[in-house]
Amino acid sequence: MSYCDYCEQPDVKQVHKLYHDNWYGFPLHDDNELFCRLVMEINQAGLSWETILNKEQNFRDAYANFYVKKVANFSEADRERLLSDAGIIRNKLKVNAAIHNAQKIVELQQEYGSFEAWLNANHPISREEWTKLFKKTFKFVGGEIVNEFLMSTGYLKGAHDESCPVFATILKEQPKWSEL
Repeated sequence: MSYCDYCEQPDVKQVHKLYHDNWYGFPLHDDNELFCRLVMEINQAGLSWETILNKEQNFRDAYANFYVKKVANFSEADRERLLSDAGIIRNKLKVNAAIHNAQKIVELQQEYGSFEAWLNANHPISREEWTKLFKKTFKFVGGEIVNEFLMSTGYLKGAHDESCPVFATILKEQPKWSEL
């Protein structure tokens, strides 16, 4: 089998391979997991993905298992708790973005029924249009964060090489990728 070039590098850690084989590019349908991926992608900015993957459980613990409604109601004490938690990324802009974005997702859920329904209502659009939409809606979301979020959750093609066996598995679940 031929995997993505990335996974065939000799220094790739097992945590990357597990993510590649089981999560990266697979469609997500649970709003809390979509929110999780958004928070993880935001926190990766400026850091290695390995760092974020190794801290995933810490993030889950700190952010109420990414339960959107709980995070949307985080208090100032919760914000301070997050900023002092050495198990996660203690960046004020990223912490504030997570809470703000949870609040926006709650609004989207009220209007569309779910975060996923909002994503689907806007799909397919170009990467540039997605970035504009995300910047208008959320905080701390630039082009690379939006692109990785959409690829990692199955909205955009590109997470895997077409020769990668994981690509064929995902294609069965997501045959209508946006390639714009």
